[in-house]
Amino acid sequence: MSGFRVVVPATTANLGPGFDCLGLALTLYNTLVVRPAASRQLVVEGAGAGILAEDETNLVWRAACHLWRRVGHPEPTLALYMHNAIPLSRGLGSSSAAIVAGLLLANWVAGEPLGQSELVALATELEGHPDNVAPALLGGLVVSALDDSRVLTARFPWPTELQLVVAVPEFELATQQARQALPATVAHGDAVFNASRVALLLAALRSGDLDLLRQAADDRLHQPYRLPLIPGAAEAREGAERAGALATVISGAGPTLLALVGPEQDPAVVGEAMRAGFAQAGVVSHYLVLQPDLQGARIQTIAQPSLP
Repeated sequence: MSGFRVVVPATTANLGPGFDCLGLALTLYNTLVVRPAASRQLVVEGAGAGILAEDETNLVWRAACHLWRRVGHPEPTLALYMHNAIPLSRGLGSSSAAIVAGLLLANWVAGEPLGQSELVALATELEGHPDNVAPALLGGLVVSALDDSRVLTARFPWPTELQLVVAVPEFELATQQARQALPATVAHGDAVFNASRVALLLAALRSGDLDLLRQAADDRLHQPYRLPLIPGAAEAREGAERAGALATVISGAGPTLLALVGPEQDPAVVGEAMRAGFAQAGVVSHYLVLQPDLQGARIQTIAQPSLP
C-alpha cells in the first residue's frame, strides 16, 4: 500500500435555526498522512498537540477500527501523522473531522467497501448527530435528517457573494456542557418559530435574497440558552452587526461565532469588530475569513519518489 493523505474540512452547524440539521463545510482543514509501517505510530501536530492521545484511544484510530470491524477487514499496521488546523471544542466540528478522517482512511485501506451514504450513516452513528459529519463528508451546505437507521441528506447551493467570518475565542466549550444548558421540552410556538426560520433561511440562500438573513437566522431552540455560556459573545455579536454583518450566530455548540457578510461589507472589519467585542469581556480571540468547502473530505494519493 502506498501512502496517502486524508483532508477533512471544518464545519459549522445549525446556522442559527437549523439545530442538529443544518451544516456547512468550511475552508479550514485537518490533514492526515497515512503510511504503511512496521509498528503503529500516531503523531499529532497543530491543534490538540500534547492534548490528543497518540495511541489506539485516539478518535481517528477508533473510528477507523470501527469501520474495519464492520466490514470484516483486519486491522493494519500504519503510521498516522495528524496536522490539525481545526481548533478543539470551539464549535467547528473537530470531533466530526476526526471521525470522518478515520472512516475515510479505513475505507480506503479496505478497498472502499462503503459508499458515501453508508459513510455518512456510520459517522452519524459514532458522532450521535449528522449536522457536522454530513457536510464534512459531502461538502457545501447540507440539510440532514434521521429516519430510523437512515440518514437523509440534501445539499443546497451557497451564494458565492456571501462571505463567512468566524471569531474563535481562546477557550473551550464542551458540546456536552452546551447541550446540558438546553431545556428538555420547548413551547409549540418556539418550534413553529424555528421551523419557519429554517425554511426562510434556505429560501434566502437559494434565491440570493440576502436581506432576509437577519430574520431568517433567528432562533429560539438553542442560542438563547447557550449565549450566556460564552463570555463576550453578546458584545461580539452586536459588534459584528454594527459593522455590517447580515447575521451572526453561534457556530455549532460554540464558543465560536459565525458572521455572514454580504459583498458590500469588508469581512476583516466585521472580524475586528467581533474580536473587539470579545475583548470587552476580557476574552482573547482571533478571526478567520473563510469560504464554503464544496468538495468535502477527500483522499489524496502521495506520489512515490522515482528511482534515479
